Parts: sequence; structure tokens; C-alpha cells
Amino acid sequence: MKYICDVCKWEYDEEKGYPEGGIAPGTKWEDVPDDFLCPLCFVGKDQFSEIV
Repeated sequence: MKYICDVCKWEYDEEKGYPEGGIAPGTKWEDVPDDFLCPLCFVGKDQFSEIV
């Protein structure tokens, strides 16, 4: 699954993770820490939407 920041459109891909931010490839979105912030615009997880 992929998730997109509603503010700046940065994408989180569960397959790729976000190694630069300490999130391993294969990490499901629900397992990303609740205090995760978008690396581009710094909004929280509640500002991301699932890409369908």
C-alpha cells in the first residue's frame, strides 16, 4: 500500500519504507510510529491518505 501526504503529496510506500527516517522497508503504515512527521512539510500521520 501507498499513502500520500494531503498537504505536499510526499508518498510513503510500505514496500520501500523510509530508511532515511529509520523506517525499514516492509513497514506497514499502521506500524509507523504515531509521532511520524512528513519529511517535507512536517505534518502528522493524520494528514495522509491511502492511495487506492
